[in-house]
Amino acid sequence: MEYKDIKRAFPDKETRIIAIINQKGGVGKSTTAVNLASALGENKKKVLLIDFDPQGNSSSGFGIQKDELPHDIYDALLKDVPVEEMVLPTIEKSVFVVPATIQLAGAEIELVAHVSRETILKEILEPIAKEFDYVFIDCPPSLGLLTMNALVAADSILIPIQCEFYALEGLSKLLETMKMVKKRLNPNLDVFGVVMTMFDARTTLSREVVNEVRKYFGTKVFKSIIPRSVKLSEAPSHGLPINHYSRVNKGALAYQRLAREVVRRG
Repeated sequence: MEYKDIKRAFPDKETRIIAIINQKGGVGKSTTAVNLASALGENKKKVLLIDFDPQGNSSSGFGIQKDELPHDIYDALLKDVPVEEMVLPTIEKSVFVVPATIQLAGAEIELVAHVSRETILKEILEPIAKEFDYVFIDCPPSLGLLTMNALVAADSILIPIQCEFYALEGLSKLLETMKMVKKRLNPNLDVFGVVMTMFDARTTLSREVVNEVRKYFGTKVFKSIIPRSVKLSEAPSHGLPINHYSRVNKGALAYQRLAREVVRRG
């Protein structure tokens, strides 16, 4: 299926635009972006994943060859290339990706002098977002201008938190930034949910971290917990989401459960 063939079954239904964000790296952010998108696609949802991280891990996670791309999200941000021209199909037929490459790293500096620099992504997405049930934005592990653009474009944020020591470190700054954006630029912004990742049931630490996060965020924390899994770590090197790489793996099952929770939240 090509992007031009995408038509919403219920075009008046509201699109959810969710920024997947954590200023810490290595928390399973791109893993969650790829595998949650794919699991929702299996549930007959139309999903657009915006890779907004210069590392391009969400693009690689769907097997996109970044060195062969004529355009990526950088070109939409700073060269006025229509985003429709860079929407790529994936192995999951109702999931599409707008890819990123390392050239996006330069956007942080180039955006500084740009008029309406915090709202460019929002403007870019407006013509196409309505064609999807969900638009996910995989943010870089920082609170710079790229992340600011994602927070302005989104209606909510999804925070992956790893079940490890210092899991909550830095989250207060993220939430302060979110509140500032909500007050000044995007009054509708809210926390959609928190997902616990890299859970190791054998360790007391993992269980303690989950309890601490649930005390902090309450019902915002999803019941579904993403476990540590060798297959989940291997899947990106094959350019596949986990449900296409190892369908009965515990990681695949966890993301299927998470997708059902996401749908129930609306």
